[in-house]
Amino acid sequence: MNRYKPYALAYVSLFLGFGSMLLFTVFIFMGSFSLFDQGLNQSKALLMDACLSLLFFAQHSVMIRRGIQEKLSKLMPDAYYSAVYSIVSGITLIAIILLWQKTPGLIASADGLYSWMLRVLFFLCIAGFHWGTTSLVSFDPFGIKKIERHLRHKETKPMPMTVQGAYRWVRHPLYFFSLVMIWANPNLTTDRLLFNILWTIWIVIATMFEERDLIHDFGKQYREYQAKVPMIIPYKFPHKA
Repeated sequence: MNRYKPYALAYVSLFLGFGSMLLFTVFIFMGSFSLFDQGLNQSKALLMDACLSLLFFAQHSVMIRRGIQEKLSKLMPDAYYSAVYSIVSGITLIAIILLWQKTPGLIASADGLYSWMLRVLFFLCIAGFHWGTTSLVSFDPFGIKKIERHLRHKETKPMPMTVQGAYRWVRHPLYFFSLVMIWANPNLTTDRLLFNILWTIWIVIATMFEERDLIHDFGKQYREYQAKVPMIIPYKFPHKA
């Protein structure tokens, strides 16, 4: 029976991880679902929204740190950590989607052609996000491949640094497309402005922390990559491979 537990973990990770990401994409596109309106005034609603965002930032940023991974690896096989991380992140993200409080009042709105242009830009970013994931040598956000290798008694080897596809344009294309998607909404309410600002700040800070980890992993090779390719904004053409 113990052999079924890792597979159950993998399926739960896939369901919650992918499902929460899909719901979050719809949430970014449409705005708050207003499923659990608490009837709060604007100040309290914005405070609750900020706390929900900070909860996700804390969970995501703490669990991704190497020191935390090393401590938790004493409680579970290292191969299961990515799946557990995906499950916890998925639950936290779903909580944000369900509990987010929409505030009245429109700060700015794009109409007509400009609204359609923002919508088209959003879907282009989804395509770009897919391009970024396929550019990775090994993309395993839900930890399923690690569990499969563990069950087959295959050692998980560190992946070499490979630069191709979207990563020739920018070092963090998934963050770039996420940022554009966040701001590509034609209707800017106060809660949406708060969301955009908080998540933009967090993505930039998280990118800087990730840069430190990548330098630790790849050293001089990554520093040379830093010198050639922009971090988030692709403001120049890539060098020829």
